[in-house]
Amino acid sequence: MLGTFPVPFFASDSIESAMLAAHNYYRKQVGTPPLVWSGPLASAAQSWADYLVRTGLYKHPPDLQFGENLFEAVGPPADVPQVVNAWAAERSAYDGRTNTCSARCGHYTQIVWRDTKQFGCGVARKGRRQVWVCNYDPPGNIVGERPY
Repeated sequence: MLGTFPVPFFASDSIESAMLAAHNYYRKQVGTPPLVWSGPLASAAQSWADYLVRTGLYKHPPDLQFGENLFEAVGPPADVPQVVNAWAAERSAYDGRTNTCSARCGHYTQIVWRDTKQFGCGVARKGRRQVWVCNYDPPGNIVGERPY
């Protein structure tokens, strides 16, 4: 049985190192190559997270050129394992035999998408609301294609 990302997140860990470890943990489980961190993708993700928090919105940008995962928390702040494990929990809805989802599974399939090479993430907070954004390039979730 596949587990959840087990490595604890410490305050001294950077988002970059923790996100890389968490994403690559799930990619290794299905045999897709590890991702590398992209500063430009992280900068774009941070800008979008800042915009979402500033405006109170929660949506993908209209002109998105990358794959993107969003996560929102209200209350105690989330950490990297909580965010990535929430996205990866969608694997239970993905049927690799038929390449279909019984419920939402696009966050998970984007994490493990075989052709994605790089990603970057950002997080913004206002009051008790926190928004996480990760951008992926090349994007995944291409209709009719298998993630791995």
